[in-house]
Amino acid sequence: MIVTRGLTKTYGRVTAVDGVGLDVHAGDRYGLLGPNGSGKTTLVRMLLGLVFATRGEIEVLGLPVPRRVRDVLPSVGAMVEGPGAYPHLSGRANLTLFDAAGPGGGRRDRRRRVDEALDRVGLAGIDRRPVRAYSLGMRQRLGLAAALLRRPRLLILDEPTNGLDPRGIREIRDLLTELNTDGTTVFLSSHLLGEIEALCTRVGVMDRGRLVLQDDLATLRAPTGRVLVGTPDTDRAVALLDGRVERSDGGTLTVRHPDPAALNAELVAAGVRVSAVAAERRSLEQVVLDATTTSADRVEAA
Repeated sequence: MIVTRGLTKTYGRVTAVDGVGLDVHAGDRYGLLGPNGSGKTTLVRMLLGLVFATRGEIEVLGLPVPRRVRDVLPSVGAMVEGPGAYPHLSGRANLTLFDAAGPGGGRRDRRRRVDEALDRVGLAGIDRRPVRAYSLGMRQRLGLAAALLRRPRLLILDEPTNGLDPRGIREIRDLLTELNTDGTTVFLSSHLLGEIEALCTRVGVMDRGRLVLQDDLATLRAPTGRVLVGTPDTDRAVALLDGRVERSDGGTLTVRHPDPAALNAELVAAGVRVSAVAAERRSLEQVVLDATTTSADRVEAA
């Protein structure tokens, strides 16, 4: 769906994107993670032909961008750097104009497309208030509705849950999962670890303009070879396991062992009470911290 090779963008002496090689498969829910200033939005803008690369190659839906971007865009829904709208018009009027101006839209069923898009993002009851009177969350929903007008094969979204309350975030996450199940590939950028971990099946991590990590989420969060054991009999368990306990935190032990079921059986057979047992997995937060080198707001002396 999206492939880049050596994609680079420089502004004078500043390198915003540095040799990025994206690989987004059909059917992915791909999350591009990185702190503010890591190059995510510049990368997204290049994918849509809004910014020209300094060097490198881009393919979207199998076609080169920006050379064939006019053939690509009818099948792509996008929202970049917040939703765009005419502030003096209502949300419905804005969507009608977007639909009329966009590629491939027919007048005959325009009203139906607008109504369906508003309904899908939770704005079915929208009134005639101008967009300037909308909350940030309503504007975000409206931007997503605009991206859905064409029933896209590919959705490219930049911080799609910005400004939404927890319930709104959950609704948008459920909507994106539903769209993905129906065949839409979802590519989104975010600095929110929790949202990426809850939604995405594949993850890329940006740091200082570079793509420092890219893999399936399940692979990144594979078992570590340790087991977390909850037990009120910590002293007996530590003695029984003879050096295999790496950490004891209250009633939870971290044990070197490849098989939680076998470890549980061993403890129970020895009369150790076990209240919980599970394979330890790395959190996405730890994966990202291990892959990146800087904080977005850190300032160091030259």
